[in-house]
Amino acid sequence: MAWKTLVLLTLACVVSTGCTMIPKYTRPAAPVPEHWPSGSAYKDIDSQEGALLATDLQWQQFFTDKRLRKVIETALQNNRDLRVAALNVERARALYRIQRAELLPRINATASGIKERIPAEFSGTERSPTVEQYDVSLGMASWEIDFFGRIRGLEKRALEEYFATEHARRSAQILLLSEVAGAYMTFAADRDNLRLAQSTLESQQASYNLIRRRVEVGIAPELDLRQVQQRVEAARVDLALYTGLVAQDQNALELLVGAPVPPDLLPEGLMDIKALPKVSPGISSDVLLHRPDILQAESLLKAANADIGAARATLFPRISLTSAVGTASGDLSGLFKSGSLAWNYAPQIVMPIFDPRLWSAVKVTKVQREISLAQYEGAIQAAFRDVADALATRGTVGAQLDAQQSLVDATAASYRLAYARYDKGVDTFLSVLDAQRSQYGAQQGFIAIHLNKIVNRLQLYAALGGGSE
Repeated sequence: MAWKTLVLLTLACVVSTGCTMIPKYTRPAAPVPEHWPSGSAYKDIDSQEGALLATDLQWQQFFTDKRLRKVIETALQNNRDLRVAALNVERARALYRIQRAELLPRINATASGIKERIPAEFSGTERSPTVEQYDVSLGMASWEIDFFGRIRGLEKRALEEYFATEHARRSAQILLLSEVAGAYMTFAADRDNLRLAQSTLESQQASYNLIRRRVEVGIAPELDLRQVQQRVEAARVDLALYTGLVAQDQNALELLVGAPVPPDLLPEGLMDIKALPKVSPGISSDVLLHRPDILQAESLLKAANADIGAARATLFPRISLTSAVGTASGDLSGLFKSGSLAWNYAPQIVMPIFDPRLWSAVKVTKVQREISLAQYEGAIQAAFRDVADALATRGTVGAQLDAQQSLVDATAASYRLAYARYDKGVDTFLSVLDAQRSQYGAQQGFIAIHLNKIVNRLQLYAALGGGSE
């Protein structure tokens, strides 16, 4: 009988690597154009000399400012959202190992002993004997032989879900890098706005003092004084506004970092941050298929595909085996003596005959695959738009910044001329205030566009999947 057990176990090992009912997976075609958009807004896509592919640049190479790199390093260590993403990877890995272990038998060692007195009425011998029994065995209970691939389908699904959580962690890292750098640059821009508001208030206050003296000696109307007073109060409002915004920006940055940011690591303004390098989108949009969020969606699609195989396998027989080998004796000292060997094996097969839930379960898995496919395609389309938007901004922000600089220069010249005309009595002070207001607005616009230009390189880098490692 021992040879039969050996044959059965050998057969079990062979069939455990048998067929699987998982449909063959083929990567779906990307539902986006093969090449990036073209047109006047994208005029410099092919003119980025010296630009590197985003995926070839590690984040330490992309963020060239040493203080910003230090802030990002702290965020990678302390950010709670990224920590949760990393823990999700560990949990998914453990769940995969649990599911994979289902392919192997669970072997347990057991030992038991019993001693009981049987009443004479039930013994049949008119005596009350005391019975002892001891046994030690090594065996497995209900090991399912995965002949039709049900367990391997579940194992494949768990593996792809593990991969998906790893891609989700990399995607979370890209998001964290871009958010920290964006918050850092927004803080710098608002510091520039705060200094602008402070200098504007000082200028307006000086104008107010000058007009007040002229009103006191009767060479200027009181209306001029009230008009410049309005600009002084408006400048005070902006000063208070940007003071609060700078504090809020610092709070947002420290939340992302997960710790207080030392003052020596904070920028004084946008010009205080070292420029980010240029990145190229490459020729083909296929580069998007390597973005972590798209790889995550594809892993979930593969998991749904594997689930179909597991559901199909439930329509076929399930074979399981229970067996044990050990020793038994009526005396504890005789457990390992000759003749005490005991063994058993009990194969079992369960064939589903009528269970409509199984067919519905197969239908559910097929629908889930279609849902995952739509989500995968949607992720590619969203990624394509992210890159296209960033490229459109890159193609136009340079011209915007140049035009805004010209506007700043023109409004500054207008302010000087208006003040000179007022000082000579040729024009009213209202013209000076209008010119001053235009200059202030142009300077604020220049800071906003300058910030947009810097952030655009960051957005393009993240949209192309850079910074995942």
